[in-house]
Amino acid sequence: MAESNGNSETQFQIPKIKFTKLFINGEFVDSVSGNTFETIDPRNEEVIARISEGDKEDVDLAVKAAREAFDNGPWPRLSPSERRRIMLKFADLIVENAEEIAALDAMDAGKLFAPVKNMDIPAAAEVIRYYAGAADKIHGTTLKMSRELQGYTLLEPIGVVGHIIPWNFPTQMFIMKVGPALAAGCTMIVKPAEQTPLSALYYAQLAKQAGVPDGVINVVTGFGSTAGAALCSHMDVDKISFTGSTEVGRLVMQAAALSNLKPVSLELGGKSPFIVFDDVDVDKIAPLALVGILYNKGEICVAGSRLFIQEGIYDKFVKKLEEMAKTWVVGDPFDPNSHQGPQVDKKQYERVLSYIEHGKREGAKLLTGGNALDRKGYFIEPTIFIDVEDDMTIAKEEIFGPVLAVMKFKTVEEVIKRANCTNYGLAAGVMTNDLNIANTVSRSIRAGVIWINCYFAFDPDCPYGGYKCSGFERDLGMEGLHKYLQVKSVATPIYNSPWL
Repeated sequence: MAESNGNSETQFQIPKIKFTKLFINGEFVDSVSGNTFETIDPRNEEVIARISEGDKEDVDLAVKAAREAFDNGPWPRLSPSERRRIMLKFADLIVENAEEIAALDAMDAGKLFAPVKNMDIPAAAEVIRYYAGAADKIHGTTLKMSRELQGYTLLEPIGVVGHIIPWNFPTQMFIMKVGPALAAGCTMIVKPAEQTPLSALYYAQLAKQAGVPDGVINVVTGFGSTAGAALCSHMDVDKISFTGSTEVGRLVMQAAALSNLKPVSLELGGKSPFIVFDDVDVDKIAPLALVGILYNKGEICVAGSRLFIQEGIYDKFVKKLEEMAKTWVVGDPFDPNSHQGPQVDKKQYERVLSYIEHGKREGAKLLTGGNALDRKGYFIEPTIFIDVEDDMTIAKEEIFGPVLAVMKFKTVEEVIKRANCTNYGLAAGVMTNDLNIANTVSRSIRAGVIWINCYFAFDPDCPYGGYKCSGFERDLGMEGLHKYLQVKSVATPIYNSPWL
């Protein structure tokens, strides 16, 4: 592993923080209590800003604004073409402000500035454009009834939606939730993670600039146990869309069930298998496997954290991983030479280090890394364990950090069984030049997304979500739009029709 020591701030001017208050009914306002909390820069452990701390009373105000906007406001009643026009303007504003938004996510989440600016934010704008294009394509069906009835279905916006989003991808999560809900004609309250509130507030004011009416998008910053819990249990919220841990997902479902039985969509944790068969080009696939765990410092729910390598190429593949890990640069996310920034906060930093100690104690062989960097900030070396057993903690539990568990296998049947031996089912990678193996394995792995000879192959049109304890329902694609719609059936008698 290499370490970057460059002074990146001499190359890029850190922007001033413009928005720190709650965004309710089109205005930035203090919380009812007046309380604030600190958002911390994981690069240096310093306070970036103090953010208004929303609580139940603030959620009540945000829900009231969203309810009024849905029941009596213009957004659900605008023509789809007008909603599309406003959403396209929103997408343009996102691109125009990409540098400032990227800086907010780099400071708040420790994300690499250049990839966020050049890839994440343009991709987010494309998601908005995708759903803008879908706004005028929401329609039901004409039914062929079995008797003298005319029947059809309507697809109607579900109403007021609560979005609870995580800290690892602040931009993408905001856009993946808000985009389809806007296209459907819903109104909403967004509760961003307390670790990364800055970009959500910025996006809210961009949406207003684009012409989204007041009350349609509200942002309540605060903590999950207070603001998030109030949103989930609110009797006037019609749906919750949550991305985060499986443990909190259970609490979200419970709160929804105990209140008004609002529907819930969950995108939760993962322990995704990255399966490499011995017919692949090692020099081509090994870099993909390394990025599969180290991208975004391992803070990604579809990380290929369980690497299964067929025995014929195991030693060669492991040697290649070791060579590449030594050149992986950990450093300031504003430094263009950095491949990996800091973990998002102290809690996550300590969690990852504790899992590394589990791996050492349980007998996994440490190939590379295994330590925190000796510097200020929450930096951890890229860590690779080899000869890992399936029952080891690092092979079973989601770590959410730059820690890879490498395992050897012999046969197709064996690796399918081992890959499925998990409570999770979010994603999987299958690396092979044999089409029959690719087909068999992709149909046998119980996961919501299978990537064959690629990884992190996201697209606005490709649905994304999990099986088992990784959640249910989908983000992205038309499935990501339909979860914000309800089906209504309408029937009326017909008399003396010449045909049925």
